[in-house]
Amino acid sequence: MQKASSIKGFSSLVQSKNNLVDREGSWNVRGGSSARFADLGFISSKHRKVRYSHGKNLNKVLGRKCITGLRCTGNDRLRLGQSCKKQDVEGHAVSDSKDENGISHNSIVSQEDLQSEISGGSHSSPVENLRPRTEGMVFGLGQPGSWDSMEVGCPVVRRYLGDNEQRWYMWYYGRKKGSRDSVGLTVSANGIHWQRGTGRIETDDDVGIVMECSEDWWAFDTEIVRPSDILILSSEKLKASSGVYWMYYSGCNADEINVPQVLLGNPWMFEETGLESTLFRSLPGLAMSPDGRNWARIEGDHHSGALFDAGTEGEWDSLSVGSPQVVFHSPDDLRMYYHSLDVKSGCFAVGVARSRDGVKWVKLGKILEGGPPGSFDEIGITARQVISNQNGHGYMMIYEGVAADGTRSIGLARSSDGLKNWIRCQNEPVFRPATSSNSWDNRGVGSPCLVQMDENEWRLYYQGVGSAGRSGIGLAISTDGSLTNFQRWHGFHV
Repeated sequence: MQKASSIKGFSSLVQSKNNLVDREGSWNVRGGSSARFADLGFISSKHRKVRYSHGKNLNKVLGRKCITGLRCTGNDRLRLGQSCKKQDVEGHAVSDSKDENGISHNSIVSQEDLQSEISGGSHSSPVENLRPRTEGMVFGLGQPGSWDSMEVGCPVVRRYLGDNEQRWYMWYYGRKKGSRDSVGLTVSANGIHWQRGTGRIETDDDVGIVMECSEDWWAFDTEIVRPSDILILSSEKLKASSGVYWMYYSGCNADEINVPQVLLGNPWMFEETGLESTLFRSLPGLAMSPDGRNWARIEGDHHSGALFDAGTEGEWDSLSVGSPQVVFHSPDDLRMYYHSLDVKSGCFAVGVARSRDGVKWVKLGKILEGGPPGSFDEIGITARQVISNQNGHGYMMIYEGVAADGTRSIGLARSSDGLKNWIRCQNEPVFRPATSSNSWDNRGVGSPCLVQMDENEWRLYYQGVGSAGRSGIGLAISTDGSLTNFQRWHGFHV
């Protein structure tokens, strides 16, 4: 088995009073197909390219003496210590155009042009009713032959705020026909119009592919890599731009699971002819980055490099561990929510694990199962996002529910402590597939990701799939603060 290189002096983050400090140990960092991360090419706070030789301290790789006093800056907002690309003063979107070399440039798009671009044009025609309806779509498939031309999904969206500016980042997976997954990064000035990259990133402000499947034959993520969550840990004494990005992701190899009778996907797998019924055994992975673009895989305790294994035979999560999402509850209490298919019940369920350092995890068991017969989540719950309640008490879980016919909708549940006693907020989904036969997302909506705009307004980014099996990333808005009623985005909204 190929040996991974070891970075000494930084492995276990433990609580010391109110701070997290580093304890002597080691993390294993995998290279493989991570391009620049075969030698962990971090960018320091001075934007110098720094590379390490095997055995150097990880703190030196990050361009500073030590990382102490780590804290979670929050998933949705980060005070930037660096400049952002400016948004047009009139609130217009920033469009992405490319020169003959495929390099992206910014230009201003009017509100009317943007709506026409996304909706397929405003001029009526005799075949208007035959065109796919794109209400809510903000990010579709790439150009034919490009790396994300076959499928896009699993959006992880973060809004970063400067003094007078904002920058939006979205990590997602994509693939083209006959290829494996890649994780891509796209950026936006308003969270609606996104710059698209045509290949692997080349510069420090580029967009495109940021992580690919592993080339290590023994690894758990040789076929599929799909982002589930992004956390940023930073020090009280350092600017946020010096923080470290932690990506939790689902990885799969060629290990297939034969599960008959229900339409499954872990995560969703689509072809031009429709939904495949193959379930791949997924496991949770972790990667780190100084800038959200250059990532290094951190090896977990499992022999495949995953953070931990699926359960043993007879346990509810014995088939897989999917869509790991982590909540920073306190400096020594991180909680990972994940889903699996319970063989005994035949339904998806959500479980939770806890950790002191974000790397070593202890499972606590199943916390939420499928709904009653006939409900929108009868077959269970898959991808989800857990957030702290707005009033500071308890937690909310927005989740992808699977109906008996395989239809995916989005539901909402709450809990006082985030560990047990999860209760559905209502019997109906908070967001459904479109009802029109030619809508782009009439087959299913899932992989929800919430971003809070102000006290009452929330954005819901989601993966949608249409009747032809084509996927895209959509946006819905809730303005009453309840999170129980979302409407597809129909016009320019910032």
